[in-house]
Amino acid sequence: MSKLQSKYPLLSKYPLLSKYPLLSKYPLLSKYHAPDRDKRTQHITPETANWGHIHFTVYELNTGESITLPASKNETCLVLVAGKATVVTSQQRFEKIGERMNPFERKKPYAVYVAPNEAMEIVAETQLELAVCQATVCQGKEKGSYPTRLIAPQDIGAEQRGHGNNRRYVHNILPDDQPANSLLIVEVYTDEGCTSSYPSHKHDTDNEPQETYLEETYYHRLNPSQGFCVQRVYTDDRSLDETMAVYNKDVVIVPKGYHPVTTIAGYDSYYLNVMAGPTRRWLFTWEKDHQWVNGEEYAEKHTSR
Repeated sequence: MSKLQSKYPLLSKYPLLSKYPLLSKYPLLSKYHAPDRDKRTQHITPETANWGHIHFTVYELNTGESITLPASKNETCLVLVAGKATVVTSQQRFEKIGERMNPFERKKPYAVYVAPNEAMEIVAETQLELAVCQATVCQGKEKGSYPTRLIAPQDIGAEQRGHGNNRRYVHNILPDDQPANSLLIVEVYTDEGCTSSYPSHKHDTDNEPQETYLEETYYHRLNPSQGFCVQRVYTDDRSLDETMAVYNKDVVIVPKGYHPVTTIAGYDSYYLNVMAGPTRRWLFTWEKDHQWVNGEEYAEKHTSR
């Protein structure tokens, strides 16, 4: 038995998986676990994901607890998924920010953009679910450094995308028209029995102006919490083709390919997306077979109901 097979027993039972190193060595689904000694429930790094840009960690803190994050070369965006906190950096202090106690209140969140080379302390003023979204700073044309700042609810745009059973609601926390070096961050609500991140699209090729290369993580929440949703990650040639049952607080890692989500009856979905890559523009390619769902015929069909 190989070292890889001893670490991942399924490889012995299903040898076909060994033909797809991305699936076997670098799983696309990171399951939720209770907070570890560092209070982390998720911890995705370039090393664990086998990519070059995104670091994504979720912390769960009780009232009064705190964490300190050391200064690094990465840019950071702290997203308060639920709860209130005080955030202190070497340059600024943001007292008792936060408003929503549960993401399914559907209020816009508070977030803090933290510039590279700044340490930060986060103190939980209530029970706190905190997403620490980080990306490697890229150099080159149109890149720059940006100061630490508060992103308040009034700074965040909201929109509805899609129609009928493809309708979802979006909070643009850190879109590409707001200053940052690499990070793009958005949160999305999808009602029960609907699709999201659909029609299927991909952003895995550096081919402007048609498409940009962007890694992506999905941090999933379900309401009620015992539910699940389904997410598929696949490429045109199907060398990558994985369909996952995703439960509350799981993370799906999207290194390449299409990545649609579907909800099931009875369970609404929330997910927090983090994207980053060498070019900070969200340019993507639709999967041609399903692009028609964006058209007027589908929209009119559901408007007339």
